[in-house]
Amino acid sequence: MPVQMELSRIIISEVNDQQVIYLREVDGDRTFPILIGIFEATSIDRRVKGYPSPRPLTHDLIVGVAENMGGQLQDVVINDLREHTYFARLRIRRDGELIEIDARPSDAIAVAVTCEPVLPIYVAEGVLDEVLGE
Repeated sequence: MPVQMELSRIIISEVNDQQVIYLREVDGDRTFPILIGIFEATSIDRRVKGYPSPRPLTHDLIVGVAENMGGQLQDVVINDLREHTYFARLRIRRDGELIEIDARPSDAIAVAVTCEPVLPIYVAEGVLDEVLGE
């Protein structure tokens, strides 16, 4: 059963290639970091802070394509962790069918915060157990 999480912190460093976002359990105390790239970190940060963009960015494009093709973005599920790499699914409902698209968690979360309202973010219990050493 996936656990609902929320974006709790974004750390953007000008001296490191890796940026960090933290996810926190909605109904609990668990939290963990995910290392991401600068483009995704700044995109997430801009959306969270409500900064407008004069033209659509990549994550705006993804949302626009999904919606204009009749899909409704549903949620994000971080479903696997292999060799220190997280895997996610961006889930879209279209004509009653649930379509799951493989995505990097950073891109999926950037899409989630681009949507109005923000999409729910879930993490598989097994991923939490592995990352937290439980």
